[in-house]
Amino acid sequence: MNKRLALIDMGTNTFHLLITEVDENGQLQDIVRTQLPVRLGQGGISNGAIAPEAYERAMKTLKDFRKQIDEYGVETVRAMATSMVRNASNGEDFIKDIYKQTDIQVEVIDGEREAELIYYGVRSAGVLNEQTALIMDIGGGSVEFILCNNQEKFWKRSFEIGAQRLMDQFFEQDPIPAGSIEAEKRFLAEKLQPLTEAVARYKPTVLVGSSGTFDTLCDIDALSKGDNARRLVQPAASTLTIADFYKIHQELLHKTHAERLAIPGMLEMRVDMIVLASIAVDFVLQQYSLQEIRVSAYALKEGVLQLALRAL
Repeated sequence: MNKRLALIDMGTNTFHLLITEVDENGQLQDIVRTQLPVRLGQGGISNGAIAPEAYERAMKTLKDFRKQIDEYGVETVRAMATSMVRNASNGEDFIKDIYKQTDIQVEVIDGEREAELIYYGVRSAGVLNEQTALIMDIGGGSVEFILCNNQEKFWKRSFEIGAQRLMDQFFEQDPIPAGSIEAEKRFLAEKLQPLTEAVARYKPTVLVGSSGTFDTLCDIDALSKGDNARRLVQPAASTLTIADFYKIHQELLHKTHAERLAIPGMLEMRVDMIVLASIAVDFVLQQYSLQEIRVSAYALKEGVLQLALRAL
């Protein structure tokens, strides 16, 4: 008997819906895989509350998700909320309101749990091997780091330094001036001290990026080389050379909003945040002397799926 599951990841910037069918042999068939720029953190992340406009956008999106879930006769629904909701003064009311209006029960997960679920999602993409890797998942509200290989997690931590927070703090001019870039890097060096200590202990050689920032970097790279196939079917695992990353990074730093938007592969919902996220990627590569970038299209919701499959 086939079973259908729906996974919802309510990120600070993007809401994801994955509806998948599992057959009796445990084989998966994706039915719906969608992401929408809800921007839950916009206008409120820095003062710790979900702003009214963001609240409305979220509710409208979740009602639409509910329609699709019902349409496909889904039996199991798992919804996760992360950084923005767990830190918002009106987060609890928001969760109650969602249940009242959509009958979706949302689980608010802490940063440690988020990092753990991301690990299982990334592992299921087949991007890890026996080498020690540093997973970096850049959200709008938080960034998760996991030191691991394909067998185990050695260390994990969530830091409230997501791209929306960095943007509110450091993106005052466009293109971003050198002084702001340096200020962001100093801020990261201070905030990521526990990661720096863990990296010294576990010595990763590979950066594994998961999240929309890395997907977009891979899309830009592929299209710059005339590879249009990636747009049709996004692979679970990709690679991005260090040189190709830096080529894109320099473009992002020196272009204006309009010029970045014109880059083939750029998404409007990432056009500004990706500048701050790219600086964070540069910081991590340089600070920890990482030699390779791999990219996982799978993250939190696929991690939830992996654990849900075990329970079936």
